[in-house]
Amino acid sequence: MQPEVGCGAAILDECGRLLLIQRLKEPEAGAWGLPGGRIDFAEGVETAIVREIAEELGISIELTRLACVTEMIDCGDGRHWISPVHEARVVGGEPGLREPEKHGGWGWFAPETMPERLTTPTRQYLAAIGWKN
Repeated sequence: MQPEVGCGAAILDECGRLLLIQRLKEPEAGAWGLPGGRIDFAEGVETAIVREIAEELGISIELTRLACVTEMIDCGDGRHWISPVHEARVVGGEPGLREPEKHGGWGWFAPETMPERLTTPTRQYLAAIGWKN
């Protein structure tokens, strides 16, 4: 099996809080993580991130910088994912769950209020930026 390519957005608000969603499906069902998903064939990374966030949360975002590249190997689904993560900010709309079959909730989190269970890519992103909780 070959590695698959995903993408994620580290969406920060004006207070520096990070927007996370709770996964309902594997890999890492029940954990909180960065929104994002699979990059489609012939789709650019940045286009995929903007599309995925609109599909999942119903908001428009502006990407501000490439923050890191995460890697997840068999975290409950037997697959290998590589995902670039871009930092972003909301430029339109209010977040809301648009795929309730995939996500159990969403919220803005400061370092001291982070959920206990975070996805692997989220932990890798926080380590890459030196964000301690």
